[in-house]
Amino acid sequence: MNIHEYQAKELLAKYGVGIPAGYPALTAEEAVEGAKKLPGPLYVVKAQIHAGGRGKGKFKELGPDAKGGVRLSDSIEAVEANAKEMLGNTLVTVQTGDAGKEVNRLYITDGVDIASEYYLSLLVDRATGRVAMIVSTEGGMDIEEVAHSTPEKITTITIDPAQGFMPHHGRAVAFALKLTGDLNKQAQKLAKQLYTAFIDLDCAMLEINPLVETKDGQLLVLDTKMSFDSNALYRHKDVFEMRDETEEDPMEIEASKYDLAYIKLDGNIGCMVNGAGLAMATMDIIKLNGAFPANFLDVGGGANKEKVTAAFKIILSDPAVEGILVNIFGGIMRCDIIAEGIVAAAKEVDLSVPLVVRLEGTNVQEGKDILSNSGLPIVAAEDLGDAAKKIVGEVKQAA
Repeated sequence: MNIHEYQAKELLAKYGVGIPAGYPALTAEEAVEGAKKLPGPLYVVKAQIHAGGRGKGKFKELGPDAKGGVRLSDSIEAVEANAKEMLGNTLVTVQTGDAGKEVNRLYITDGVDIASEYYLSLLVDRATGRVAMIVSTEGGMDIEEVAHSTPEKITTITIDPAQGFMPHHGRAVAFALKLTGDLNKQAQKLAKQLYTAFIDLDCAMLEINPLVETKDGQLLVLDTKMSFDSNALYRHKDVFEMRDETEEDPMEIEASKYDLAYIKLDGNIGCMVNGAGLAMATMDIIKLNGAFPANFLDVGGGANKEKVTAAFKIILSDPAVEGILVNIFGGIMRCDIIAEGIVAAAKEVDLSVPLVVRLEGTNVQEGKDILSNSGLPIVAAEDLGDAAKKIVGEVKQAA
């Protein structure tokens, strides 16, 4: 789960992290009220969407010469004008894709006199099974470009979760940022605060870009992104309440109500699979056969008829779907239960696109019998390769 910048800063402030003063706003009037609470004379109006690259982004409705989603304002009047121009319009960044995201929230912050910018992030490094701190002196830039062009400017510091954060980790961060004196001490303290927040909140990623050194010698978090392990959110009701469903795909929201793992993609073959690994393999083999998956959908190991029916409805709510491939291995899950759900769903939604089903595992023959006796035009497949070829062929034939 992702949250907005202002929400992430609220969480970090609880751990003592230094952040510029700021106020969220849903309207231009609220933006003005927030700015009046700040010392000024420089204010920053920041679009709040779940995507990076806001400053370099462009608003669809405003033309190529308009400013992006992060704007300096030298007066209260400028804050109001920028807020009115940004709210309700669609911001397109490198991370939103061409569709962009509508800006419904703003964050009005105090201006900062910046001396230097740095990059600092924490994430789970699956290769080492540790938390990794990624540190660079090249803050304010696309870290992917830095990694590609000047990888020597990026330092990775891994922390064993069994040992936890140690003083030498903080020193390594400060050294990587080339900070001395009091700034060095601030960096060490900040690194520990961020690690503590990362672990306490079950974060998947915590990125600060830029971390800035002010002209009066303070380290401040100027921008931050946080995402969380969705499986751990039951431990953090306060974080879960920060969820902004307007930033999420409606189909993904509907899927979450049934505990379905669903991600919309750009293809035309709908997929319903049990198990994340099998779902990835299914998408790969669809592409191998010349088509593209319309979604990732894992119904999980304990799916029932209601869950399968819900999954079908979600897949078919995507107008791009021209065919559906169901690939189920019945280990914990019984194939006959899945078959009953497929038949019930197909009848309920009045299935109008080709459907190919591959079943294997517990009660597989009973499941196949249910499908063959359903009276529905369901195409059976013997294995995954056969299933992919058949659904791609059926879709091409239907077209």
